[in-house]
Amino acid sequence: MSNEYVESRIKEALKLSNGNTTRARQQIIAWCYEDTKLLQGLVKPHLTGIVAYNIERITSGRAQKANTPINRAPDPRAPQNDENFGMEILKSIAGNAGPMFGLEGPSAPSARRTGVSAKHIEAIKALTKGKKT
Repeated sequence: MSNEYVESRIKEALKLSNGNTTRARQQIIAWCYEDTKLLQGLVKPHLTGIVAYNIERITSGRAQKANTPINRAPDPRAPQNDENFGMEILKSIAGNAGPMFGLEGPSAPSARRTGVSAKHIEAIKALTKGKKT
C-alpha cells in the first residue's frame, strides 16, 4: 500500500474544505469508517506503538481502573445552587459583603482588618529610613 493513496485523499479533503485543516481532518476520519485502505495507510507507521501501548495498559491494570466508575463525595466548597453562582461572583467583585471568591468556607481567613503591631510599624519605618536615591 503506497503513501500516494493516502496523500491524494488528504489533498482531496483539503480541497473539499477550502484549506480548512480542521474540516479536512474531520472528513478524513469520516472516510476512514468506510475506506479501510485509507485507515490502514494512515495507521500503518504507528501500529507498533499503538499495539505496544495497549498491551502495556492491559498488563499494568490501568484498563480496569479506567472502566470502573469513581464515586466521589461532592465538594463542600462547590456552589450548591447553580442559579446563584453568577450572582455570588458579582457580589464578591462588587465587594458588598458577599463571600470572597475562593475564600469561602470554614478555614477561610477573616476578611476584616486587624490592628498593626508597634513592631511592624517600627520595621517599616526602619526600612524607609535608608539612603534616599
